[in-house]
Parts: sequence; C-alpha cells; structure tokens
Amino acid sequence: MALARFVRQTKRPHGVCVKMTAVAILGLCFISVWSMFSSPSTSVTVQRESFDDIAEPVASGTRVSKSKGDELENHSSSGQRKKVESGSKKKDEKKVTGSLPLPAHEHKSGKKNEKHVSNRKKEKDKSKLPSGASKENEEHREREESQGEEAEKENENEEEEEVVVDGKEEGLDSEEEGNGETEGDGDLDESVDQETQEKVENENERLKSEGKKRKIKGPVFDPKAHYSWKLCSTRSKHNYMPCIDVESGFTRLQSYRHRERSCPKSPPMCLVPLPHDGYDSPVRWPESKFKILYKNVAHPKLAAYLKNHNWLIESGEYMMFPQNQSEFKGGVVHYLESIEEMVPDIEWGKNIRVVLDVGCGDSSFVASLLDKDVLSLSLGLKDDLVDLAQVSLERGFATVVSPFARRRLPFPSGVFDAIHCGGCTLPWHSNGGKLLLEINRILRPGGYFILSTKHDSIEAEEAMNTLTSSICWNILAHKTDEVSEVGVKIYQKPESNDIYELRRKKNPPLCKEHENPDAAWYVPMKTCLHAIPSAIEQHGTEWPEEWPKRLETYPDWLNDKQKAIDDTKRWKDIVDKSYLTGMGIDWSTIRNVMDMKAIYGGFAAALLQQKIWVMNVVPVHAPDTLPLIFERGLIGIYHDWCESFGTYPRSYDLLHADHFFSRLKNRCKQPVSIVVEMDRILRPGGWVIVRDKVEILDPLEGILRSLHWEIRMTYSQNKEGIICAQKTTWRP
Repeated sequence: MALARFVRQTKRPHGVCVKMTAVAILGLCFISVWSMFSSPSTSVTVQRESFDDIAEPVASGTRVSKSKGDELENHSSSGQRKKVESGSKKKDEKKVTGSLPLPAHEHKSGKKNEKHVSNRKKEKDKSKLPSGASKENEEHREREESQGEEAEKENENEEEEEVVVDGKEEGLDSEEEGNGETEGDGDLDESVDQETQEKVENENERLKSEGKKRKIKGPVFDPKAHYSWKLCSTRSKHNYMPCIDVESGFTRLQSYRHRERSCPKSPPMCLVPLPHDGYDSPVRWPESKFKILYKNVAHPKLAAYLKNHNWLIESGEYMMFPQNQSEFKGGVVHYLESIEEMVPDIEWGKNIRVVLDVGCGDSSFVASLLDKDVLSLSLGLKDDLVDLAQVSLERGFATVVSPFARRRLPFPSGVFDAIHCGGCTLPWHSNGGKLLLEINRILRPGGYFILSTKHDSIEAEEAMNTLTSSICWNILAHKTDEVSEVGVKIYQKPESNDIYELRRKKNPPLCKEHENPDAAWYVPMKTCLHAIPSAIEQHGTEWPEEWPKRLETYPDWLNDKQKAIDDTKRWKDIVDKSYLTGMGIDWSTIRNVMDMKAIYGGFAAALLQQKIWVMNVVPVHAPDTLPLIFERGLIGIYHDWCESFGTYPRSYDLLHADHFFSRLKNRCKQPVSIVVEMDRILRPGGWVIVRDKVEILDPLEGILRSLHWEIRMTYSQNKEGIICAQKTTWRP
C-alpha cells in the first residue's frame, strides 16, 4: 500500500522532487554498502635481502599479445616480494628507482631499502567500477594472458628466429619520449621529472600484477636465435653514450647532450665504431699516468682545448701530462699539501680514503691522490664537451659520466669521506641550493667539502655563505694561496642533528622521516636536509677505521658480518688460484675493471694488490650493499642494466659478471642488449669473465662468437660454469 501511494505521488506535478529525493537516498545507500565491502590496496614491494629464492629466468624471445591499450612485456615476476605498507602515497613521495624507504632495522646492512611500486592503482581503479565492469575487465585480462601463453608456445615451437638488431623496448627501461628534441639548452622541468616518475611507476604496477599470474620459464637467451650486427649511425659516432647523447632531432640543437639522463626508447642493438684513425691498446699502467695515445680519445673540441692549456702537451702520437703540472699554478702537489696544512685532520690515505672529484680537469688531482693511497672517483659532468672524462678513463683513473642538474647522483647517502670541486663554476646557490644539498646527502657526517675558485664574485660568495650557514656547515679554513692564486674553502658537515635544532630559520627544512636518503635512481633532488643517522643499525653513525684497516673492518650496523667475511675469503681464493694464473690474462694490461653485480666488494678487495681499481656496480633491483662497499674504502655505483651505463665506449679493460644474467629474472626485455652494452664499454683486447649456469653460458657463448670475440676458456661442473673471452677489433 505504501509503495502504491508513493507511485501515485510521483505522477503528480510535484513528483519530480520526490523522484530526485529517492534517487539520492538510493545512491547514498549504494555508496555505504560499497565502502563497507571494498578494501584498499596494501601491497608494495621491498628490495630483496638475498638472491637465494630466485627462480629460473624467462626466455628473451617470448612473445605476448597486444591488447587495445597496452602491450604485455616480458619482465620479472614479483611473487617473492613482501607486503609491507599502504599504497596510498603522495606523488612526491614515490621513488622512481623502484625503492621503498624502510626503517633501518629491517635491512640487513642497516640501510633503508629501495621500493618497487605496487599495483595499488590497478586495484583502486577496479574498486571504483561497478561489479559488472570489474568482472568484465578481469575476464579481459585473463583473455590477454591466455593469448600470451599461446604466443609463447608458438615461439617455443619455432626452429629458428632472426633477431632484429634494432628491437624495441619501452616503458620501464626508458625515459619520456621526445626529450632529445626539447632538451640541450636548459635543465628538465619539474613536470617532466614528475611525468617520468608516473610512467615508470605505472609500468611497475602493471608488471607486478602480470607477474603474479605468469610463471617464469625458459632461458634468458634464446638458444635458437641468430644474430646479425651493424654499426651505430649516430652523431657522436665512436664516442656514443646512449643515455647521454641526443640522437633524435639533433639538427635543431646547439648541444647534443642531454641535461638529464634520458635513454633511447629502444635499447641500442648496434656496435659502436672504432675511432676513424684506428685504435691501439692503451698505454700500460703506471706509464699511462703521464701519457696516452692521442688517437684513442681525439676529437675536434679536445684539440682546441689543448691549444689553450699548456699543462697538456701533444707530442707525436701521444698526449703528455708532465709530472706535477696542472691547472693549479704551482703544481697539484703544493695544492694538496696546502689543504692538509689548513686542516690537519685531513690525512690523505688514512683518515680520508674515498673522495669524489666533481668535474674532470686534467685529472692531476686524482693522480696525485693515488700516490697518497686515496681512491678518487671523478664525476664527469655530461655537458663537458671537451670529453676530459674519457681522457681520465684512458689514463686509468676511476671516472663515471653523470648529469648533475635535477636528479640525485647514483650513490647512497653519507659515503664519501671528502668531496672536491677544483676551479669550480657550478651555481651551488641557485634553485634553492639543490646541488649543494645533494652534495650534503652523499657526504659522510663529519666529511669535508673542498671548494677552490678563482675570482669569485661578491654576490656569489655571499649567497654561498648564506647557504652553507643554513645547512650548518662549519667553515674550517678559507685561504687564498699566494702561489696558486686560488681561493680555497674547506667546509665540514655536522656529525649530529643537534645543531639543526638550533637554527632560527628552519630553511631548508628537514626531510620527512619516511623519505629514503639512499634512494638515488631517477629520484629528483629536493630542497631539504636529511637527518644525520643516529641509530646503531644505520650506516654513517661512526667514521670508519683508518685505511687500510677499514678494508677488513665490518661495521656494527652490518647484521650478518659472517657473510661478508666469507665472501671476501671466497673471492681471494678464486682470484689467487684461478683468475690470476688459470685464465691466460696478462694482468699487466689490466687497469680499469668493473664488477657488474657486486655484493660485498670481495672481488674488488681481492684485486687490490694488482694495482687496479674496480667499479662495483650494485643493480637497483638487488639487495642494497653499496654503503658497505664504500665503508670498506672501495667505490661503486647504482645502475639498472636494462639501460646503458654512464661511461664512454672502450672504458674498461675487464668486465666481471658472477651469476649476473641468472639474477636478472628477465627484468630487461632484451637481455641480448646487455651483451651489446658490454661490447660498447669494453676496450678492444679487453676481457670478460662470466660465471653462471650452463644453460645461460651455452647460448651466451654463441652470442660472443657472433661478435667475433675469442673464447679463451670454458669450464663447467655441476650445471655451473665459466666463460673467459677476449674482445677483438672486429666491426661489421
């Protein structure tokens, strides 16, 4: 009766109001019921603590179907990841590195972990749809997966498949499209960084959701594939750096270098040509400290640079570096001694072991510090068109090329004992002091920042004084040397947070507690101060032991010291009993070495007596052990091997990859592109040592042979094996 009366009322002239009221009431009821039964996504992933639980990789040639709005990619499963906290985060809190800050006690090395973003967006979108729409979308995804499995079976049944050398890769392993056409004259806008974050995070979310349903199977390399190679046709030719050089729309640019790291959408599958004047093996160490072959690094801008700097001499086929001659008037030895006189606590080679040199000059600073047992890493700024970073590598000095503008440098927080910028012209005080705040992030508490400039303007000096005071840096010394005519300032970073609380103006503010200071891969710089570590389980709370004792001293914040100790002993045995005697390698020709998957730095420690340096690369998806590597007095860097490494071609004499490919879990769409990258950064005549599963080594040997590399040794036992190969000068 009541319902009938209600219907009759709605037919009257004023029934419209009743109808609207009824619709509103029903809508509110629906929302209440929906909110009771819906649950927010709470899944995010953390960096792995070990490699022990990793399954077999998937075949690189696996085919999957393309849906209307997306294309499935062949990346790693995330089934081993742990759920730790809510997925509702602000955009500025997301980390593009795929890293999540965790309390230090949850990490084996006491370091805050890097996060991998969850599929919370997918669940959120699903919860917003009516049940019918959600069900329909779920069925659509299941159809996509079934089609992908059918495509995989077809791929497995193929007898042979010709590999396309310029294959495509997109999404997770690339930057925003079109950067090369708009950059070069200025820094990236903040909006571009935010867009890049969102693209990578959305890709990670999708990959994770797919990984829960798709099983990892098949080999990393397709054993049936055949490879054909071609030379790269790029503007930078024999000096091609894929994530640095702009190769699209460069005719409209004055500069051909990116202002930020921006990789090609497709990984390069071509070979970098040799210098047009030919290439010879580098001058052996230590003679290379004083001369190098000019044709190995020659280019027009370098020739012009030589004419204006008399401490670089071109003599016949060599570029000469006269001893104690440098851009510092009076010599670099006098320059270093004056620094020690200004601050006696700076004991080169004892208290100070690991140094970052911002910018590459003639490398005389790095060369002289080596004589004092100091390991310096030169940061070649990518707008350095003189290519002095390449000269530094040719001389045998540790160098990496990286932009330094709006994103963090690929290092953990608080790891460098000292940071030096000689003849520095960087605008430290601009953009809210972001560059100096980044230096503050990676500088060890109590560490030293050494700044030397000539003819500094009064305005710039005042702005620098204001900035350093705001971050509580103590000026230990300020002196203009009469001989070198260089003004030197030495600052020291605070050792505790107490001084931050005494600031009248809290500008810059302290960073939020949940922000991970160690997340550094594609993370924008911020104008805030990270708190100085104070808990015993955090790295950076105490200054390391003096060198060389710190190499064998394991800090208190390292939970499982025995693993690091065992790793060091293991690699010492392998190097002494196998690498140095059983590989056929002439170690007198080896100076620049890279460990492509470093863990505790044991391999680098075992090679210290050989008078070489090792770049310890910690992959961004691996357990974060890089702070320990620096703590031991060694150097390293974060990197995602789905992208090209930040260095010039022909940079390294030896590459070492221990169970590197099997740990990728097919993160990269084209694992073969990593072999191409190895070919790019290894010099002709250089060596590669790969230890891995036989099922990976067999097809890898075929790939190396297709590149005309000489296989010097193969060995296998219990499904594990090793390949030792030497790169030749062959080019297509």
